[in-house]
Amino acid sequence: MLDVFITSRVRRKILVVFAKYPDFKTHVRGLSKLIKEDAGNIQRELKRLEKGKFLIVTKRGNTLIYQTNKQFPLLKELQSMVIKSQTLSDRNKKQSKTIG
Repeated sequence: MLDVFITSRVRRKILVVFAKYPDFKTHVRGLSKLIKEDAGNIQRELKRLEKGKFLIVTKRGNTLIYQTNKQFPLLKELQSMVIKSQTLSDRNKKQSKTIG
């Protein structure tokens, strides 16, 4: 359902992870393994989300660590959208199994 509003598949996956788990901290390679996407595409989307103030970046040595900005004004609404979207998706999958 989120794909209608957020057309970038990689950005959508990143938003879901950080919205569902606001205490989650990771670096590009760790996130790449988690969501099974190319690290270059992830890095580009992380920079966009940082610029939009959704993510906070801290530097640990040479590594950039990303985490959810809990002060982001739309965080609660985004979390609600992610949960509702996944609930609808799960419901649709169950219906298609019973139909087919």
